[in-house]
Amino acid sequence: MILRVFLLGFLLIFSNGCHKKTQEIVIGTAGPMTGDQSKQGGDIVNGVRLAVDEWNTKGGISGVKIRLEVGDDQHDPKQAVSVANKMVNMGIVGMVGHFNSSASIPASSVYHTAGIPMITPGSTNPKLTDQGFKTVFRVCGRDDQQGNVAAQFAVQSLQSKRIAILHDKTTYGQGLAEEFQKAILSFKPADTEIVSFDGITQGDKDFRSILTSLKEKKPDLFFFGGIFPEGGLLVRQAKEIGLTAPMISGDGVFDPKFIEIAGGVSEGTYLTFAPDPENIASAKGFLQKYKTKHGNALAPYAIYAYDATNILLTALSQVGAHGMRDGKKVAEAIRNLKYDGALGHIEFDAKGDIKVSPYIIWLTEGGKFKEFWKPQTVGVDTLLLTDSMSSIT
Repeated sequence: MILRVFLLGFLLIFSNGCHKKTQEIVIGTAGPMTGDQSKQGGDIVNGVRLAVDEWNTKGGISGVKIRLEVGDDQHDPKQAVSVANKMVNMGIVGMVGHFNSSASIPASSVYHTAGIPMITPGSTNPKLTDQGFKTVFRVCGRDDQQGNVAAQFAVQSLQSKRIAILHDKTTYGQGLAEEFQKAILSFKPADTEIVSFDGITQGDKDFRSILTSLKEKKPDLFFFGGIFPEGGLLVRQAKEIGLTAPMISGDGVFDPKFIEIAGGVSEGTYLTFAPDPENIASAKGFLQKYKTKHGNALAPYAIYAYDATNILLTALSQVGAHGMRDGKKVAEAIRNLKYDGALGHIEFDAKGDIKVSPYIIWLTEGGKFKEFWKPQTVGVDTLLLTDSMSSIT
């Protein structure tokens, strides 16, 4: 089995018994390519393909072309494991994925066992890199980081006194909600109270009952840990039942589909995400190429997938044809990279997390996402409100 994987990992196709050979380097990507989160899966594939196409246009790696295999995990843990096993059997030498933490964590065990490096563009649950797998990396931040920023904003900027928390019971959604709760409690504000901590079921369409119960607790703010399909419905239905408290959520809701689902009532929603790439000089080239190919629709995680792919391919090029069959060598090359990409400078720590992860607060306003606030440490937990006119649609 191991021999088969190695042989497939660097395909050698002999023609007419001659010594001349055609080679392909096979990498994979995976995420929710169908279903209610297919927008995010499609964005990731587009980012990966753009990077692969650029490398192939320049000759691939040492003249060897790169082939991309795409897996649909439908944001389901069992399906993610199935996809991971298929990718291993196809002989991939690296994986860019998965997207959801509930998919990435179980799939990472498969790649780890097979010795295949994995870089996720979007899985933020701390457990992924806390497992200690030396071949697992992420180019996004962690939920303990963005949960902390959301909590600081809620307590110190909004000065919320009564906070309700909802989550979608998934590894990502519940994990982010728990990190937000922990951060709120760590600040120990004397007059701030968490009035509820409840879960909804991902895929449900009617949340009026739990929102009505939440309304009775008179929150100043409610937090949602989850993804945009449920986030959009929660905001819309909260408006319908007269719940006036604004919602604050995380990166899983940061997508134009949220605004589309929520309609006009998305106004005033707060979200944690990274700064606007439109204001990052190093992202200009990527954004121009991406928009030329895919239009101007916001694709938040495409740039993460693009950088993750370039990091993987750079590491593969460094270790060479024989080294790329050794996942430990590839992982070591990734860990030692000082990479300047579309998102800026990226380096990984011992766990496989990026060393710098700047989360800020965005506001939904005028049918757009607008940079609103960022934490800036002046003293202990002293933050500065930024005045930014940037917005993206």
